[in-house]
Amino acid sequence: MLEYESIFRLASFVLIFVLMAILQRWRPRREMLLGLHRWPANLGVVLLDTLAVRLLFAVLQYLALPAGAIAVALWAQSYHIGILNMLMLPAVVHVLIAIILLDLAIYLQHRVFHALPVLWRLHRVHHSDLEFDVTTAVRFHPLEILLSMLIKMAVVVLLGAPAVAVLLFEVILNGMAMFNHANFRLPIKLDGWLRRLLVTPDVHRIHHSTLNHELNSNFGFNLIVWDRLFGTCRANPELGHTSMSIGLEGWQQSPTHHLGWMLRLPWLKK
Repeated sequence: MLEYESIFRLASFVLIFVLMAILQRWRPRREMLLGLHRWPANLGVVLLDTLAVRLLFAVLQYLALPAGAIAVALWAQSYHIGILNMLMLPAVVHVLIAIILLDLAIYLQHRVFHALPVLWRLHRVHHSDLEFDVTTAVRFHPLEILLSMLIKMAVVVLLGAPAVAVLLFEVILNGMAMFNHANFRLPIKLDGWLRRLLVTPDVHRIHHSTLNHELNSNFGFNLIVWDRLFGTCRANPELGHTSMSIGLEGWQQSPTHHLGWMLRLPWLKK
């Protein structure tokens, strides 16, 4: 599985990214004032994130440790470590439960990154984007990506998630993140039906508001059920989707689309 994982993930990423880019060009939800000027920095940080993860994996492999979420899933399975590896359930049920619980873990992690100041300093790189489109979905500081990878690996071992479930979840998570960050206008009725279960662009856009109470809502990436269950769901922004301000209050005049500024942001005071 490991030999084909990277190809499958890359192909899925490129296909979904291109599709969302086309859709948001075809039916934009908001007027984009900066538009493509942000893309070099937002996509440039993806390259740095990839290099950082590869370096982490190289260090883990040097220490004779499993490198990556798929690798730790296979390792946990071989030693019968983790909750699901101790349960005698059909393979399909194992996969389904693992995907749902991994989604819950991502929701909880997201809330923690907002709640703890030291983690928020990293995560605010994602929120500092002054626009909201498919490239915002991949705009994360390399240190947050590394920390998220280590957390994910620990959760996979704790759950005993099957390797297939981990691979499917990562592809679903990346795809859904690009979908619900896209500046794409869904038909109202379709959005209404989808948001009964999933996080749509109109749901997640609220999370990128400059208003603090909206910023601290709608934490989910895949299933909206966690926001409903834990009371963090907000249906609509106060100022409406076309008039609301995107980004961080106090950083609206900053060079948020410069890669160097993004990398320094966790250490900037305001």
